[in-house]
Amino acid sequence: MTGSYARLAPLSADVHAALLYRAYAEHDAVWDYMPYGPFSSAAQYHRWAREHEGQQDPFFYAIRNLESGAWEGVASYLRITPAAGSIEVGHINFSPALQRTRAATETMYLMMKWAFEAGYRRYEWKCDALNMPSRRAAQRLGLSYEGIFRQAVVVKGRNRDTAWFAAIDSEWPALKEAFEAWLAPANFDKDGRQRESLGDLTGLVRAASDPAL
Repeated sequence: MTGSYARLAPLSADVHAALLYRAYAEHDAVWDYMPYGPFSSAAQYHRWAREHEGQQDPFFYAIRNLESGAWEGVASYLRITPAAGSIEVGHINFSPALQRTRAATETMYLMMKWAFEAGYRRYEWKCDALNMPSRRAAQRLGLSYEGIFRQAVVVKGRNRDTAWFAAIDSEWPALKEAFEAWLAPANFDKDGRQRESLGDLTGLVRAASDPAL
Protein backbone atom coordinates (compact mmCIF):
# COMPACT_ATOMS: atom_id res chain seq x y z
CA MET A 1 0.00 0.00 0.00
CA THR A 2 1.43 3.33 -1.05
CA GLY A 3 0.20 6.87 -0.47
CA SER A 4 1.69 10.33 -0.74
CA TYR A 5 3.57 10.12 2.56
CA ALA A 6 3.78 6.44 3.51
CA ARG A 7 4.46 3.04 1.98
CA LEU A 8 3.56 -0.25 3.64
CA ALA A 9 5.34 -3.44 2.66
CA PRO A 10 4.98 -6.94 4.13
CA LEU A 11 7.48 -7.24 6.95
CA SER A 12 10.76 -8.93 5.97
CA ALA A 13 13.38 -9.59 8.60
CA ASP A 14 16.23 -9.41 6.08
CA VAL A 15 14.98 -6.21 4.47
CA HIS A 16 13.56 -4.27 7.41
CA ALA A 17 14.73 -5.56 10.80
CA ALA A 18 18.09 -3.77 11.06
CA LEU A 19 16.58 -0.48 9.88
CA LEU A 20 13.62 -0.73 12.24
CA TYR A 21 15.86 -1.63 15.17
CA ARG A 22 17.89 1.51 14.45
CA ALA A 23 14.70 3.60 14.44
CA TYR A 24 13.63 2.17 17.82
CA ALA A 25 17.10 2.27 19.42
CA GLU A 26 17.27 4.18 22.72
CA HIS A 27 13.49 4.59 22.75
CA ASP A 28 12.48 1.68 24.99
CA ALA A 29 9.24 3.41 25.99
CA VAL A 30 7.71 2.43 22.63
CA TRP A 31 7.52 -1.15 23.97
CA ASP A 32 5.75 -0.30 27.25
CA TYR A 33 2.34 -1.59 26.16
CA MET A 34 3.53 -4.30 23.77
CA PRO A 35 3.51 -7.98 24.78
CA TYR A 36 7.16 -8.17 23.61
CA GLY A 37 10.23 -5.95 23.68
CA PRO A 38 12.29 -3.99 24.29
CA PHE A 39 15.02 -5.79 22.38
CA SER A 40 18.60 -5.70 23.61
CA SER A 41 20.26 -6.19 20.23
CA ALA A 42 19.65 -5.98 16.50
CA ALA A 43 20.03 -9.77 16.33
CA GLN A 44 17.27 -10.23 18.91
CA TYR A 45 14.90 -7.96 16.98
CA HIS A 46 15.81 -9.74 13.74
CA ARG A 47 14.75 -13.04 15.33
CA TRP A 48 11.43 -11.50 16.36
CA ALA A 49 10.87 -10.18 12.82
CA ARG A 50 11.83 -13.56 11.35
CA GLU A 51 9.26 -15.30 13.56
CA HIS A 52 6.50 -12.90 12.48
CA GLU A 53 7.16 -12.30 8.80
CA GLY A 54 4.90 -14.16 6.42
CA GLN A 55 2.24 -15.00 8.99
CA GLN A 56 -1.32 -14.63 7.80
CA ASP A 57 -2.71 -13.54 11.18
CA PRO A 58 -1.32 -11.29 12.43
CA PHE A 59 -0.11 -9.98 9.08
CA PHE A 60 2.68 -7.47 9.68
CA TYR A 61 3.69 -4.50 7.57
CA ALA A 62 6.82 -2.39 7.78
CA ILE A 63 6.16 1.33 7.30
CA ARG A 64 8.36 3.63 5.26
CA ASN A 65 8.06 7.36 5.80
CA LEU A 66 8.34 8.71 2.26
CA GLU A 67 9.27 12.17 3.53
CA SER A 68 12.35 10.88 5.38
CA GLY A 69 12.91 7.85 3.16
CA ALA A 70 13.38 5.64 6.25
CA TRP A 71 11.60 2.54 7.56
CA GLU A 72 10.23 3.80 10.86
CA GLY A 73 7.52 1.50 12.21
CA VAL A 74 5.27 -1.52 11.96
CA ALA A 75 1.56 -2.31 12.12
CA SER A 76 -0.54 -5.37 11.42
CA TYR A 77 -3.94 -6.76 10.66
CA LEU A 78 -5.06 -9.41 13.14
CA ARG A 79 -8.10 -11.37 14.27
CA ILE A 80 -9.02 -11.45 10.60
CA THR A 81 -12.49 -12.99 10.33
CA PRO A 82 -13.90 -12.72 6.80
CA ALA A 83 -17.01 -14.73 7.68
CA ALA A 84 -17.98 -12.08 10.23
CA GLY A 85 -16.65 -9.23 8.13
CA SER A 86 -14.38 -8.20 11.01
CA ILE A 87 -10.71 -7.23 11.05
CA GLU A 88 -8.51 -5.57 13.66
CA VAL A 89 -5.54 -3.24 13.34
CA GLY A 90 -2.89 -3.71 15.98
CA HIS A 91 0.75 -4.27 16.96
CA ILE A 92 1.10 -0.61 15.99
CA ASN A 93 4.60 0.53 16.91
CA PHE A 94 5.70 3.84 15.47
CA SER A 95 9.22 5.01 16.24
CA PRO A 96 9.53 8.57 17.58
CA ALA A 97 10.59 9.68 14.08
CA LEU A 98 7.27 8.46 12.65
CA GLN A 99 4.99 9.59 15.45
CA ARG A 100 2.86 12.71 14.81
CA THR A 101 3.72 12.82 11.09
CA ARG A 102 1.54 12.82 8.01
CA ALA A 103 3.03 9.43 7.17
CA ALA A 104 1.75 7.99 10.45
CA THR A 105 -1.79 9.21 9.82
CA GLU A 106 -1.73 8.11 6.20
CA THR A 107 -0.60 4.64 7.28
CA MET A 108 -3.74 4.28 9.38
CA TYR A 109 -5.86 5.66 6.54
CA LEU A 110 -4.40 3.21 4.02
CA MET A 111 -5.00 0.24 6.32
CA MET A 112 -8.57 1.26 7.05
CA LYS A 113 -9.22 1.98 3.38
CA TRP A 114 -7.98 -1.44 2.30
CA ALA A 115 -10.13 -3.21 4.89
CA PHE A 116 -13.38 -1.52 3.95
CA GLU A 117 -12.73 -1.74 0.23
CA ALA A 118 -12.02 -5.47 0.68
CA GLY A 119 -15.55 -5.85 2.05
CA TYR A 120 -15.00 -5.90 5.81
CA ARG A 121 -17.93 -4.53 7.82
CA ARG A 122 -16.13 -3.80 11.09
CA TYR A 123 -12.65 -2.39 11.73
CA GLU A 124 -11.43 -2.81 15.30
CA TRP A 125 -8.78 -1.18 17.49
CA LYS A 126 -7.99 -2.55 20.95
CA CYS A 127 -5.39 -1.28 23.39
CA ASP A 128 -4.30 -1.37 27.00
CA ALA A 129 -6.75 0.80 28.90
CA LEU A 130 -3.78 2.53 30.55
CA ASN A 131 -2.38 3.53 27.15
CA MET A 132 -3.94 6.96 26.85
CA PRO A 133 -1.96 7.96 23.72
CA SER A 134 -3.41 4.91 21.93
CA ARG A 135 -6.92 5.72 23.12
CA ARG A 136 -6.54 9.30 21.91
CA ALA A 137 -5.19 8.06 18.57
CA ALA A 138 -8.15 5.72 18.04
CA GLN A 139 -10.60 8.52 18.68
CA ARG A 140 -8.68 10.97 16.46
CA LEU A 141 -8.86 8.41 13.63
CA GLY A 142 -12.63 8.28 13.95
CA LEU A 143 -13.08 4.97 15.74
CA SER A 144 -15.92 4.92 18.23
CA TYR A 145 -15.41 3.93 21.86
CA GLU A 146 -17.12 0.65 22.77
CA GLY A 147 -16.06 0.05 26.36
CA ILE A 148 -13.53 -1.63 28.64
CA PHE A 149 -13.02 -5.39 28.89
CA ARG A 150 -11.70 -5.86 32.42
CA GLN A 151 -8.73 -8.18 33.03
CA ALA A 152 -8.96 -9.27 29.41
CA VAL A 153 -5.40 -10.60 29.17
CA VAL A 154 -2.13 -10.84 31.08
CA VAL A 155 0.72 -8.83 29.58
CA LYS A 156 4.25 -8.92 30.98
CA GLY A 157 3.00 -10.39 34.23
CA ARG A 158 0.14 -7.97 34.96
CA ASN A 159 -3.59 -7.90 34.36
CA ARG A 160 -4.55 -5.76 31.40
CA ASP A 161 -7.89 -4.08 30.94
CA THR A 162 -8.55 -3.59 27.23
CA ALA A 163 -10.25 -0.56 25.67
CA TRP A 164 -12.25 -1.32 22.53
CA PHE A 165 -12.85 0.98 19.57
CA ALA A 166 -14.28 0.31 16.12
CA ALA A 167 -15.53 1.84 12.90
CA ILE A 168 -18.16 0.18 10.72
CA ASP A 169 -18.71 0.17 7.00
CA SER A 170 -21.58 2.67 7.02
CA GLU A 171 -19.21 5.22 8.62
CA TRP A 172 -16.41 4.68 6.12
CA PRO A 173 -17.53 7.12 3.37
CA ALA A 174 -17.55 10.03 5.83
CA LEU A 175 -14.32 8.92 7.48
CA LYS A 176 -12.64 8.59 4.08
CA GLU A 177 -13.70 12.15 3.25
CA ALA A 178 -12.31 13.37 6.59
CA PHE A 179 -8.95 11.64 6.05
CA GLU A 180 -8.60 12.95 2.52
CA ALA A 181 -9.45 16.50 3.61
CA TRP A 182 -6.83 16.31 6.37
CA LEU A 183 -4.14 14.77 4.15
CA ALA A 184 -4.66 17.30 1.34
CA PRO A 185 -1.66 19.60 0.83
CA ALA A 186 -3.98 22.61 1.22
CA ASN A 187 -4.58 21.60 4.86
CA PHE A 188 -0.99 22.48 5.78
CA ASP A 189 0.76 25.83 5.82
CA LYS A 190 4.27 26.42 4.49
CA ASP A 191 5.74 25.22 7.81
CA GLY A 192 3.75 21.98 7.73
CA ARG A 193 1.27 22.99 10.42
CA GLN A 194 -2.26 21.66 10.01
CA ARG A 195 -5.11 24.09 9.38
CA GLU A 196 -7.87 21.68 10.45
CA SER A 197 -7.35 18.85 12.93
CA LEU A 198 -8.28 15.32 11.99
CA GLY A 199 -10.04 14.86 15.32
CA ASP A 200 -12.40 17.73 14.51
CA LEU A 201 -13.15 16.22 11.10
CA THR A 202 -13.76 12.68 12.35
CA GLY A 203 -15.65 13.86 15.42
CA LEU A 204 -18.67 14.41 13.20
CA VAL A 205 -18.68 10.68 12.39
CA ARG A 206 -17.87 8.93 15.69
CA ALA A 207 -20.86 7.22 17.26
CA ALA A 208 -19.39 7.42 20.77
CA SER A 209 -16.48 9.22 22.40
CA ASP A 210 -14.08 7.89 25.02
CA PRO A 211 -15.23 9.31 28.39
CA ALA A 212 -11.68 9.12 29.76
CA LEU A 213 -10.44 11.73 27.27
